[in-house]
Amino acid sequence: MLKVASYNIHKAVGTDRRRNPARIVDVLNEIDADIIALQEADRRFGARAAAIPEKLLEMNSDYRAIPLDVQTDSMGWHGNALLVRKSAEVLEHDIMHIPYLEPRGAVMARFEINGKQLAVFGMHLDLSGLWRRRQAAAIVKIAQQQEQNVPVVLMGDLNEWSAASGCLKDFSRAFQIVDCGRSFHSRSPIATLDRIMHSHTIQSLAGGVHDSSAARKASDHLPVWAEIAVD
Repeated sequence: MLKVASYNIHKAVGTDRRRNPARIVDVLNEIDADIIALQEADRRFGARAAAIPEKLLEMNSDYRAIPLDVQTDSMGWHGNALLVRKSAEVLEHDIMHIPYLEPRGAVMARFEINGKQLAVFGMHLDLSGLWRRRQAAAIVKIAQQQEQNVPVVLMGDLNEWSAASGCLKDFSRAFQIVDCGRSFHSRSPIATLDRIMHSHTIQSLAGGVHDSSAARKASDHLPVWAEIAVD
């Protein structure tokens, strides 16, 4: 069994409008997932420095960020980052250029962890429904290519407010969607914006929203998680 999670950390700015990356690390440790996809993992302006300093993550957690080899000080690509336990082996990683109206991207890495291999995609889709569907189509195409070799997990903030239409319809044609629950806004969740999806060869054992007192303060999104069995 593996546990995966997705978390929009809002550049480490909490609901009190204070930037506090240590709170994010505390929440990551609470989730205790094997692989975590982050969104808004870099600061928005200037050098787009990582919202979580590398040393803070290294000294206070069992996680490391996948090196995407794009920007020196950033953790991710257009704010998308993947964290994995330090014991995991990273076999491949890449960034994806997807269609966009506002700057967007997606990331992918292939891991071997607990004796299992899988490819994980992290994403943060557009605010525009039309562009979300274009982005979903591009990501699904690449994910299906990876799926020929290993099971696939896709995670992120889809920005999709509908329950089953829009880009969810595009993803659901190829992948199963885990029913995690409402994750936005963290103070009073009303929308299921954050999603976890996976290959049909993966069995979803459980899924949910990590709703702790720390998580309600650390970001405007709550993390979502799923426990999966990889064939």
